Amino acid sequence: MEKVRYLLKQHVGGPDTPIVEEGQRVRRGELIAEPSGLGANIHASLNGTVISVNDKSIDIDADEEQNKDDYVHIPDSDDYLTDIKNAGIVGAGGAGFPTDVKLSNKITGGYLIANAAECEPLLCHNTEVEERYANQIVRGMKYMMEITDAKVGYIATKKIHHAALLALGKACKNEPNIKVKLLTNMYPAGDERVIVRQLLDIVLKPGELPIKANAIIQNTETIKRITEAIEDRKPFIDKDITLDGRIKEHSTVFENVPIGLPAKKFIDAAGGYISPHGDITVGGPFTGKTGTEETPVTKTTGAFLVAMPYPQAHKKIGLLECECGGQEPRLREIAEKMGSEVVAFRRCKRMVLVNGRYRCSLPGICPGQAEAVLGMKKEGAEVILTGTCQD
Repeated sequence: MEKVRYLLKQHVGGPDTPIVEEGQRVRRGELIAEPSGLGANIHASLNGTVISVNDKSIDIDADEEQNKDDYVHIPDSDDYLTDIKNAGIVGAGGAGFPTDVKLSNKITGGYLIANAAECEPLLCHNTEVEERYANQIVRGMKYMMEITDAKVGYIATKKIHHAALLALGKACKNEPNIKVKLLTNMYPAGDERVIVRQLLDIVLKPGELPIKANAIIQNTETIKRITEAIEDRKPFIDKDITLDGRIKEHSTVFENVPIGLPAKKFIDAAGGYISPHGDITVGGPFTGKTGTEETPVTKTTGAFLVAMPYPQAHKKIGLLECECGGQEPRLREIAEKMGSEVVAFRRCKRMVLVNGRYRCSLPGICPGQAEAVLGMKKEGAEVILTGTCQD
């Protein structure tokens, strides 16, 4: 038996409401929680018995024997948007915005863009998916273009992703309205505003969404899940992830793993740790957060990265925050684990306050930070810990 944990908040919006109770048997694909407002359905990814239900999660003891091809289908429907909603699909590469809500916007004559950038360093599961499931991604784009009334489909990727580039190009060869477009090989190429700027030559202001440019952008794994929902009646119950860092098998991609499994499951499957090792980061090295061996896979999990132990600097440190990298709480956490005293803090000069959040005015085009660095040195900083993406 293996415990599987389903967090009730795997999406933008409030936590879901459980519709199962302790002791109940559930099947793979069965609906176990529903949103009460903005959110997305959550389904069991494995057959098993519910052992715990609270306001944060549902725990299930999974059966030893599982058949991944046998799952409860979403209800039959003749409406693609309803299929996507029933399947509980959210953005798999970002904050987890409910996909049915995003696609409810009509962009007549506009642009449907597949984000194939694989933005964060070390992550490689999306490019592998693009190589293996290129036809499925193109079919998913056609479904979304029909839903949104988009005229043009772009697949935005980097030149360095050679195999994915070839596979995607071949898949859309006979699709006159879908084309592969190249992004600059830099971080954060996968940022929505960077994609709109490079592909459509439109500069969005901080806080503006691609819909302002008559465009909708979806991560390629999200598109893959849309195709599964429409063609196979499959709910969003599996996830593609990268495992990397201080593990014996580097850059391991796990495709279609059941949501809810813990990080340790994959670390063990990749041969275990290399000693010494430090924290587990959930997500990419720039924007990820600290996790544990028990952290479960969610619909938005991109990676588990095992770090080196933090160097013990024991120096006075200044923090330089950037929207595209580590935010102040993350930088302070790292400084504390390095045994360093934080004596100064600055934000990148491009950051502006929008609706209570600091946003970059021009992501991917970084200014010099000499003024900020000199200011922190005057306040006693001996070293600088920066979250800026390029400078």
